[in-house]
Amino acid sequence: MPRKSPLVIGHRGAPGYRPEHSRSSYELALALGVDAVEPDVVSTKDGILVIRHENEISGTTDVADHPEFADRKATKRIDGQQLTGWFTEDFTWDELATLRVRERLPQVRVSSASFDDAQPVLRLTDLLDLVRDGSEEHGREIGVVLEIKHATYFAGIGLDLAPLIARDLRAAGWADGELPLIIESFERTVLAQLQELGIPASYIYLIEASGRPYDQLVAHGRQATTYKATVTPRGLDALVGTVDGISVNKRMLLARGSTIVEDAHARGLKVFTWTARPENAFLAAEFRGDGGKQAFGDYESEWGALARTGVDGVFVDHPDLAVAFFRG
Repeated sequence: MPRKSPLVIGHRGAPGYRPEHSRSSYELALALGVDAVEPDVVSTKDGILVIRHENEISGTTDVADHPEFADRKATKRIDGQQLTGWFTEDFTWDELATLRVRERLPQVRVSSASFDDAQPVLRLTDLLDLVRDGSEEHGREIGVVLEIKHATYFAGIGLDLAPLIARDLRAAGWADGELPLIIESFERTVLAQLQELGIPASYIYLIEASGRPYDQLVAHGRQATTYKATVTPRGLDALVGTVDGISVNKRMLLARGSTIVEDAHARGLKVFTWTARPENAFLAAEFRGDGGKQAFGDYESEWGALARTGVDGVFVDHPDLAVAFFRG
């Protein structure tokens, strides 16, 4: 039986109010009533999984202010895109632990940026312990939606993420099926690897509005299935039995005539969407209001359109607004 209202998932915690992936961001999300939180994982040089949106960390930490790490600045190709900055895989965990986190969007989220430079980077095991403790503190079951970043890239430099994730989930007591665990990635290869390692979870395939998955592009070149083809009835047929659902860019659900949710549900697949944010900067054009990028637009109309699709889960940056709206 589908839920009456979608799961409210704190996207990187509560980054509308605190720097993303910080301890205070997650603690606030739990306190504001989320059903689950979503950490992204990447690896250090010595195989420690850390919670960062990307392996390039100049925009979310104070690494550029550390003269001892000036020589670590590098230019790399990550999933086909050239980036210059500082990368987690060039640091040991002990080195990364000296950094402090920062707001990624300081122009849009001025208040959140006031918490810059106060908190360290979290490891995956830190986050898993935090959510378990938070579930007990708040008296309700809270899940983790674990997003795996750049698995093909990391495998190419000798850091296979699947066994590292399995290691940490087992060490933290999240690999026995008792706690609500969802694992997601834009790359199905790493999801299959974790299934083979026997990690009990719901497995969700992340879908962009355009382009092709990087693992499939590496394996099949331009013959790789596009993300758009994946959410057609034929593409969804091919997912049945391999994953439990999909998580799509909200633009795909807001597109006129979209039948993605009903097509997926007809095949027993769940559908999540990302990211429900109230600021004009992130709303579809028809829902934007006055006051510039950081002002809240008519987010309730956009969120209402998402809810009417029958979506099973929504990633949110402002958990209090989302809990009030989607459960109201």
